[in-house]
Amino acid sequence: MDKFRKNIRLICQTLVAIITNGYITGFATGTIYTGELKKLCVPGLNCYSCPGALGSCPIGSLQAVIGDRQYKFTFYLTGFFMVVGGILGRFVCGWLCPFGLIQDLLYKIPFVKKIKKVKMDRYLRYLKYIILIVFVILLPLFVVDIIGQGSPTFCKYICPAGTLEGGVPLVLLNDTFVDAIGFLFAWKMTILIITIIASIIIFRPFCKYICPLGAIYGLFNGISLYQYRIEDSKCIKCNACTNACKMNIEPYKTPNHMECIRCGDCKRACPTKAISTGFSRGNK
Repeated sequence: MDKFRKNIRLICQTLVAIITNGYITGFATGTIYTGELKKLCVPGLNCYSCPGALGSCPIGSLQAVIGDRQYKFTFYLTGFFMVVGGILGRFVCGWLCPFGLIQDLLYKIPFVKKIKKVKMDRYLRYLKYIILIVFVILLPLFVVDIIGQGSPTFCKYICPAGTLEGGVPLVLLNDTFVDAIGFLFAWKMTILIITIIASIIIFRPFCKYICPLGAIYGLFNGISLYQYRIEDSKCIKCNACTNACKMNIEPYKTPNHMECIRCGDCKRACPTKAISTGFSRGNK
């Protein structure tokens, strides 16, 4: 039972990844599922072009609407972010995101020296908000073609999740795609390789510095229904939670920090059980 509790997050992440990418036929034939379920978004970052994907990525969908010459605003996605973010916050990042799972598994690979905190970490955290504003919103909205259609610039030029989950499998499963490989694919593969190497050395570098979906959910952490709470009478300020936090925050000071992915490491590390979680507002 103790082993199960220790690995419950990994089990949850794995099940979500399998369920949301359960279109086995896609992997067998090299095709993309286009059924009714694709009209719905999954909570985490999961590429629409993945052969097994049964739902749509929220970020890809947001760009598609913003870049469309007929639609610039979507009530569905706005409501989706408000509901999911308002209930869970970045719990999605820690428990429900397939690309978060991939980074977690990569970080488990042994390396000579892991980097707990990179230089300029405090400032690099703002990069994902710049990417959200520029690549997800502004460029698809204003950089348009002759008929007024924008391009999903984050998916097209940056997203390593899309390359890994969609680009690579489709190229491997379709001979015709091999002939179409050009500079853009090489560029995206370079970003993917850098992300993989960085994820072995640094805990979730994509989540910390790049992911626009994490940036959106982070805005809800302080107001979401699901909260981390600190019981001041039990907290002895020992910094055990801070030392356990791989996202480099101080949980006993700001338990619902915008960078918290709600993995639960701080809660398990607390010697006095001062940290609790639940769907109600706490004293911090």
